[in-house]
Amino acid sequence: MRLTREQEQLRSAVRTVLTKHQDAAAWAPLTAQVGAAALTVPEEYGGLGGGARDVHVLMEELGRCLSPVPYLGSAVLTAGALLATGDRAACGRLLPGLAEGTSVGALAWAEDGSWDGAAVRAEANPRPGGGWLISGAKEHVLDWPDIGVLLVAARTAAGISLFEVAPGAAGVRREPVVTMDSTRGQARWVFAGAEGRLLGADGDGGRCLERAGDLACAALAAEQAGAAGRCLELTVAYARDRVQFGRPIGSFQAVKHRLADAYVLVESARSAALGAAYAADTEPDALPRAAAVAKSVCSEAFSAVAGEMIQLHGGIGITWEHDAHRYFKRAHGAGELFGAPAHHRARLAAGLGLPAH
Repeated sequence: MRLTREQEQLRSAVRTVLTKHQDAAAWAPLTAQVGAAALTVPEEYGGLGGGARDVHVLMEELGRCLSPVPYLGSAVLTAGALLATGDRAACGRLLPGLAEGTSVGALAWAEDGSWDGAAVRAEANPRPGGGWLISGAKEHVLDWPDIGVLLVAARTAAGISLFEVAPGAAGVRREPVVTMDSTRGQARWVFAGAEGRLLGADGDGGRCLERAGDLACAALAAEQAGAAGRCLELTVAYARDRVQFGRPIGSFQAVKHRLADAYVLVESARSAALGAAYAADTEPDALPRAAAVAKSVCSEAFSAVAGEMIQLHGGIGITWEHDAHRYFKRAHGAGELFGAPAHHRARLAAGLGLPAH
């Protein structure tokens, strides 16, 4: 599986922007100069009509520098769920702004720490005279200071459905959440009879969430692989420069073994993540399985390599003077996002008809 010349050019362009612009300031040039938010939006809605492999390239680069930009929550989750509804009117109204990056979206989905459809307890009841009223609370919503498009999963008599809710409407409250990983904002959204607009077919929300969730797992896996690779790069460089007992610590056999093991983990993660991206583009029926594999493999690889980064850097690795702790915290947060590795292995086992252990 190889990337195209255009995708390698995309990687170069994204890395250039992220080198020049740090933190949240990178969002404007990424969207305006690179067209990041438009990558997978169909051309009819103002996008570039790209695929999951383009997202893979972008997310690897975002992972390398732990960028806090809202790409995953807006361009992957929100746009992906919106497209999955097949609601052309809503897509025509909402996707152009998301593609330009002038509007940032959020998908309010998880409840009780779970992204399973079975965990959705928020309710949507028909409002007299038309429309819907939504009540419930949503956790782990990927956050940004100014959310312009808010999609909410809630239950109706027909099952799980997706609704558009105005972020500033009556009965809507956003509660920022303090997380271990300060580079990825999260919020809790509470709905108390908030007015919602149904997207797509009533009761079809579960399917839309599964599709968006698989795409998000594939994208997050690419980010984890990119971050793990950067951890390894920084640790190898440190091992070459740090001298103990009169020689670089990287010359000791025990350190070489640990770095070699980390290299195997990074390469395995890259393969799993790229495999999920290829499945999304070329074999959609295989995406759920490939996404489960990628999220499990990449979560564990990133956690292990980030842990080695801390260990091999010694004392400086746990101080604010070095970025090692930031990668370690991102590894922990990303490992739980959209479900821990054990959850995805259970998904994989169920899909293969095997007992889960």
